[in-house]
Amino acid sequence: MGGIFESYDCVMTQPHGPDALPSPSSALLQLARLKAGTSQRELAERAGVPVTMISAYERDQRQPTLSTLLRLLHAAGFDLRLHLAAYDPHDDILAGLEADRSESERLRRDQQLQAWRQATPAEDVAPAEDVA
Repeated sequence: MGGIFESYDCVMTQPHGPDALPSPSSALLQLARLKAGTSQRELAERAGVPVTMISAYERDQRQPTLSTLLRLLHAAGFDLRLHLAAYDPHDDILAGLEADRSESERLRRDQQLQAWRQATPAEDVAPAEDVA
């Protein structure tokens, strides 16, 4: 597919500054705009704001208020639905376990994952024939 979809896949992975990930509002705005297939200019026209505002938000030079972000996402054809959930320490626990691994343990884990990714699913393997 190419084009917009290549850009879409990179929104959350490309830092905007030295070792920085984009802010959530920047990433959401870029993601919505790219998924909608619109340019910054088109989104600005739909939202009734200057194109420089969209650019500044996407480059993390400015942070929109929540109401402004919702309005821009709506102009791109999306809603942002939020809900409160109890804090889940799962990711923190996994990060702590990973930090405690030695280099050899990480290498062994990576090799196991690579072997698992390259394995042939059982349903794709022809059954062995019985030998009488």
